[in-house]
Amino acid sequence: MTTIKKEPKISVGILSEKKINFDLYGEFNIEGLNQILSGRFSAELIKDNIICKRGEDVFEFQNEVLFEPVDPRIESFLIKDVIIGLKFHWERREKQRFSGTLKIIKDSGKLTVINIISIENYLSSVISSEMNAKSSLQLLKAQAIVSRSWLLDQLQKSKHTKKEKTKSKNEFVSEFEIIRWYDREDHKLFEVCADDHCQRYQGITKIISDVARQAIEQTKGIVLTYEDKLCDARYSKSCGGITESFNSVWEPNQIPYLTSVIDYKFEPENYDLNFTIEKNASKWIKGNAPSFCNLTDRKIISQVLNDFDQETKDFYRWRVQYTQEELKDLINSKTQLDFGDILDLIPIQRGDSARIVKLKIKGTKKEFIFGKELEIRRILSNSHLYSSAFVVEKGEIENNIPKNFTIYGAGWGHGVGFCQIGGAYMASKGYQFDEILFHYFTDTILKKLY
Repeated sequence: MTTIKKEPKISVGILSEKKINFDLYGEFNIEGLNQILSGRFSAELIKDNIICKRGEDVFEFQNEVLFEPVDPRIESFLIKDVIIGLKFHWERREKQRFSGTLKIIKDSGKLTVINIISIENYLSSVISSEMNAKSSLQLLKAQAIVSRSWLLDQLQKSKHTKKEKTKSKNEFVSEFEIIRWYDREDHKLFEVCADDHCQRYQGITKIISDVARQAIEQTKGIVLTYEDKLCDARYSKSCGGITESFNSVWEPNQIPYLTSVIDYKFEPENYDLNFTIEKNASKWIKGNAPSFCNLTDRKIISQVLNDFDQETKDFYRWRVQYTQEELKDLINSKTQLDFGDILDLIPIQRGDSARIVKLKIKGTKKEFIFGKELEIRRILSNSHLYSSAFVVEKGEIENNIPKNFTIYGAGWGHGVGFCQIGGAYMASKGYQFDEILFHYFTDTILKKLY
């Protein structure tokens, strides 16, 4: 793996709408336009051209327009109605402010807003968006390295895919099952998006504290490597006590540094972790084993969870209840299949953290198997079930048909790699950033790229 001589820039997709409202704070140049612009603007697609308006002033562009800050250190722009938490239970719109270059490009009858920014400035926002900017320095340094490693690895993979003109397979479909996984797909107009699909990036809207800046400055260019290659460093909110293996969630490849890890100092007592046996999975998920991420201290939790995330109170162990009608309507709507009344939800395969990899839905009219974990979570929730590590209890059974279902679950997210809440606890107990990283990513080495 070669070092990078200069800090790269990255293009981030922010918003795609028919009309964009934005404000320029400071002085901005437009290529080919001999004047400095600032103020309140709107942009929309009219007769296949990009029309930007500022009061009585009208500016017309054919395919794209770049607003370049005269001084990137002090100029910024604000975009209105940016969606955060897309298709999650906390979805909402915000005004967000950004530094760097604003690019507006037309695509498929809409306008797409793109922010071009240096990677380290981007990461300052990411670690403040993924976590609370008032988190401990060691936690933010760990998150900064994880985010940087993931980003640079994804960019490297994207270049390779485009060069080889290959597209990885992400589903297996047969008459009886659909096994599908969702990973970061290559975007055509930009390199990463600004939401959870890639990494949360909310510009300078989020308070970027001195601690967050220190975390970026002190880890600048540092990444996780394995056998001298960049690590595909994944992370989620809470592993639920055991991290999951990569191949249980995404493509069926073993990645040595993304295998299952007990999220504690020692193995939990009185638990059998062979989750191919359902009674072991049930005991684990309904239990309350000690773990780094088994936290009730809201002060530590608030380091990881921003305000909208804190709407989720239970994440280490949680419970969801459905009536027969609610579950039937939900499953039929999400799968576009008519199962009739739901008789059972049967785990066919579990991963190392007890997350379900394959789930059979059994109804009076149909049986079908679904996977992997995110597909299962989407089918069983109006937004996303917290994780696929769950067991189901049926209640009030009449004529073999349950009237209600209770889902008991563990963890929040896919559980692969860095457990953010576990990392927050470790940092609060004096663990250094490298100790935290090496706990979650086994046999890895830190290396400075630039």
